[in-house]
Amino acid sequence: MLCSLRRKLKLLVAAVSLSVLLTCLYLLVGNWECGRSLLVQPCLENLTARYLQREALAVRLQEVEDENRHLRIQLGWSQGKGVNGGHASEQWVSSTEGGDATEQENVNQSKCMKQPMVARCELIHVAIVCAGHNSSRDLVTLVKSILFHRKNPLHFHLITDGVAHHILHTLFQSWMVPSVHVSFYNADELKLEISWIPNKHYSGIYGLMKLTLTKALPSDLSKVIVLDTDITFATDIAELWAIFRKFSDTQAIGLVENQSDWYLGNLWKNHKPWPALGRGFNTGVILLLLEKLRNIGWEQMWHLTAELELMSMLSTSLADQDIFNAVIKQTPALVFQLPCYWNVQLSDHTRAEQCYSEVSDLKVIHWNSPKKLRVKNKHVELFRNLYLTFLEYDGNLLRRELFGCPSQPRPQSELQKALEELDEDDQCYDFRRERMMMHRVHLSFLQHDPYVPSAEEADVTLVAQLSMDRLQMLEVICKHWEGPMSLALYMSDSEAQQFLRYAQASELLKSRTNIGYHIVYREGQFYPVNLLRNVALKNALTPYVFLADIDFLPMYGLYHYLRKSILQQDMASTKKAFIVPAFETLRYRLTFPKSKAELLTMLDMGALYIFRYHVWTKGHAPTNYAKWRTATMPYKVEWEADFEPYIVVRQDCPEFDERFLGFGWNKVSHIIELDAQEYELVVLPDAFMVHMPHAPSFDISKFRSSASYRACLQILKEEFHQDLSRHYGSAALKYLTADRSL
Repeated sequence: MLCSLRRKLKLLVAAVSLSVLLTCLYLLVGNWECGRSLLVQPCLENLTARYLQREALAVRLQEVEDENRHLRIQLGWSQGKGVNGGHASEQWVSSTEGGDATEQENVNQSKCMKQPMVARCELIHVAIVCAGHNSSRDLVTLVKSILFHRKNPLHFHLITDGVAHHILHTLFQSWMVPSVHVSFYNADELKLEISWIPNKHYSGIYGLMKLTLTKALPSDLSKVIVLDTDITFATDIAELWAIFRKFSDTQAIGLVENQSDWYLGNLWKNHKPWPALGRGFNTGVILLLLEKLRNIGWEQMWHLTAELELMSMLSTSLADQDIFNAVIKQTPALVFQLPCYWNVQLSDHTRAEQCYSEVSDLKVIHWNSPKKLRVKNKHVELFRNLYLTFLEYDGNLLRRELFGCPSQPRPQSELQKALEELDEDDQCYDFRRERMMMHRVHLSFLQHDPYVPSAEEADVTLVAQLSMDRLQMLEVICKHWEGPMSLALYMSDSEAQQFLRYAQASELLKSRTNIGYHIVYREGQFYPVNLLRNVALKNALTPYVFLADIDFLPMYGLYHYLRKSILQQDMASTKKAFIVPAFETLRYRLTFPKSKAELLTMLDMGALYIFRYHVWTKGHAPTNYAKWRTATMPYKVEWEADFEPYIVVRQDCPEFDERFLGFGWNKVSHIIELDAQEYELVVLPDAFMVHMPHAPSFDISKFRSSASYRACLQILKEEFHQDLSRHYGSAALKYLTADRSL
């Protein structure tokens, strides 16, 4: 702005100088006889000098004309237009005296471009409306692209429904990105402001939420960048934040011109869009001066405009965008037109190609179409690759600190301090270090229906965990278990996207919206098995849970049998753990038994075995399989050392002990905790599950081959017993005694 004022001042000085020279020339011609007037006497005495000045004047006029042409170019750029309507880069221009026009422009650029756009540690505010599971996934990709390029602290203001709030609150809390603040606002409290507006857009009522931001956001927040969730940044968001400085006294909304012909009304016969200024503006990226909008009565302004237009339009087609454009049509002075590369709109029938000529021109890519990556654009492959880069980018790498910017103490720094206090000579150093690691968690990664309580309140969720190498078990388990499931998946960002594509391509998985898939992002060298179990357990929505493993197939009808048993055994008012007897097959192809009688026949023929009978008898021996063969009623068994059955319990049962990583004692410790809390262990007579064969996991191979691994596990067991004794007193001594007697 300063550079532009200097240029205008320079033109004014040149114009005044020109006027003085023309006056002198006129007096010279009109008074050829110099002696007749004292006024022209100085002109006659300097006739030669005046002649030379006139020659210089012609040169100077040409320079002024060139400078004026450059000024028009710069003014065009500031409004998002290049020479002849083409593309141009943003610039700030300063003024210097004299010199060739081209050199002058270079000097101007060197002086002004070096000025910092945004203060080093200035906080940048970003507002996003997000509702539902799919929108939450899109938001994560947007945030990754912003974090990748950013050099400033960020404050995200998220207007969410209950589903998105639950997902994103957990995600950001576990992500722990330094210098990132997140505030949530309840979208349900804002619905009354916009629910009266009929809307045909696929975004529904949430597509109108951006109209309410002056009311929803804090009153002391003066400006904010507003983004749709289907946005990808290709540059530092601080560049966009800096454009606020260019707003005039009347401008309060920064927008990019719409790149489709929608508001021109020529897409099809009888197409009647809402009123707009020219091509209209797209609201995927907005700069809002909230303070100014509040002062001019923005809420009343858009309300009145919407009411007036709805009398003839009946409903909005493009949600908030229609109303923003109708307001701007009435009050054009409100809008600052952003350069179009700040919102390259990749839907069909757009003029997006005119916004860029080089890859370096791109600032923001907007996938503003339900078809997303399948839009018709000759450069869509380039854009797709950029989008996929952030979609699969390891979010753990974005936890880097911002150097030179003071920040409030955060869990990340506390965690780092605790890690530094660990003894590197400790035999269990690696285990302790990974136990303290904070894993990112993305709950309900796919569409997940809310739980609706049944009349008898006896519903049960299958709880399990898995990694990418067990993914093929999902469809098979769905055929055996029709009830709800809560699954924790241990995956990288890239693997999570592979899983998403796999699930979306499966008709069976797509039809099962009663399964909660909770992504725990991979980090470290050990498989955090009990952390995964706890994530799945805590996010089960039913009163009861079946704690299983993903490589077991439940018997057909087990879901209904468990619900019936829960009611019959009055599990609601007693502390019981139902044991589901476990068997295994060594065959990759198996005709699954349809009944207990059929299972016993296969057991006698050697097609099935008691689970781990040959390698770990103690793990399931207390189930008393001999008694189970003839049992017709549930029977109680006693705890024994190393017992690790698969059980059904209330959802509020003790969590798994997360000190046990990888292989060894992860289920054993949980059963001990249940027994210490006086849960009855009850075997169900007509329930069973069958373990399917698979290659040994990396962790079990490491346990078998590493003496230090086994030694550390023994240390962790001793510490577990000590903690148990402190918590449960002398009653817990039996577990330590039983363990040492083995």
